[in-house]
Amino acid sequence: MKFFSQAALSLIAVAAFAHANASTILLSTGFSEAGAQASAAAYQEVVDAAIAAPGKGDGTTMISSYDNVKNSKVSGSGANVAFKSSINFGVSAAQAGIWNFRAGLDFAKGGALFLDGVALDFKSSDMVWGRSYADASQYLSASIHLAPGNHVLSIYGVEGCCDGSQQVQFQYGKGNFTSFGSSDGLVSIVPEPSTYAMLLIGLGLLGFTARRTRSVQFKV
Repeated sequence: MKFFSQAALSLIAVAAFAHANASTILLSTGFSEAGAQASAAAYQEVVDAAIAAPGKGDGTTMISSYDNVKNSKVSGSGANVAFKSSINFGVSAAQAGIWNFRAGLDFAKGGALFLDGVALDFKSSDMVWGRSYADASQYLSASIHLAPGNHVLSIYGVEGCCDGSQQVQFQYGKGNFTSFGSSDGLVSIVPEPSTYAMLLIGLGLLGFTARRTRSVQFKV
């Protein structure tokens, strides 16, 4: 019982640090023969419907890096793919300010870029990124002020045939553009004040338990 209590308290104490220093990336795909859309909201609606369609959604997977990602590697198909990615990341007080995003994509029917549910950019033309940001018509981008807290960058798009690689990057302050992934240095979630309170309580209980254990040992 004593060992169980100490283990449980240890879990409480480390809970605030359970979030790795990296963003988390979820990719979802479905079947769609939809063409180019007239707005960012339309892309969101078409893709969400395709992914949710019974028996047609390919499912959701987590990836470790948003660099050289292909639809075919995620869903097993490179044609008629409705593609959604959700990147969850946290912004600390020191990182708050202007952030720049760019998404190199291969969406033959176009796509859209959202942050926290708000559309930032969309293109209805054939986007073939080709690992170059020289042509702004071939990728999605945005520059926006981010406050401290948790954010979600979402990308929706439709690929008709023969997908190529994709890349999504961020930049803030005086840093360079960096691909989202397991080594990007971003926290997936900024702990809420209640989490810090839980940490302090856990550490306090651990200290109390340690002192009580030593006291019992001395008495024996």
